[in-house]
Amino acid sequence: MFPSSDLPDTIAVFPLPGAVLLPRSRLPLHIFEPRYLQMLEDALKTPQRLIGMVQPGPGQKGEGLHAIGCAGRVTQFSETEDGRYLVTLSGLSRFRILQEVTGFSPYRRCDVSWAGFERDLGGSEADPTFDRAAFLALLNRFLMLRGLSTDWDSLQDAEDELLINSLSMLLEFEPEDKQALLEAPSLVTRRETLVTLIEFALRGGAYEDILQ
Repeated sequence: MFPSSDLPDTIAVFPLPGAVLLPRSRLPLHIFEPRYLQMLEDALKTPQRLIGMVQPGPGQKGEGLHAIGCAGRVTQFSETEDGRYLVTLSGLSRFRILQEVTGFSPYRRCDVSWAGFERDLGGSEADPTFDRAAFLALLNRFLMLRGLSTDWDSLQDAEDELLINSLSMLLEFEPEDKQALLEAPSLVTRRETLVTLIEFALRGGAYEDILQ
């Protein structure tokens, strides 16, 4: 378990629309832009090795950021022959952005608060009301609609949190819907939101109307 006292007040942030990281989940990243290569290099020099994943805010022309993101610890990385990096972030805790730090860094840095997300640093969450059979049947319809396939044996055997969080990260939804999944206060709420998004997609609805 990562001690809350080791969480820094300022972290590097990687704005990436449609990409969310959740606690105790893993996110692969392909890093090649010079500023983000510098960000990775600097993160690896710190004891925590943290990078904050955050989505750009809506209507901000790429400059604004959503208030809530999730920090991940660099747990794996490898360099390609042409200088790119393949990185794995292991989700640690969500955070709330207090303010962006100005300075000479080529990448963006923010002062953050970890308050309210203490549960993220604990053990896996359970979902006692989860009807796995019904959920997987719904997911199967969604994947068939999208022409996608998956390893059903792995899904059947996965723990509740791993299943729900992995699908929340992997399935293609609009950025605002992904943000709603990130900000869900509990695993139960996240699963309910995910089900709502899938059901709405199956009805052919417009994503932007779903969480209004």
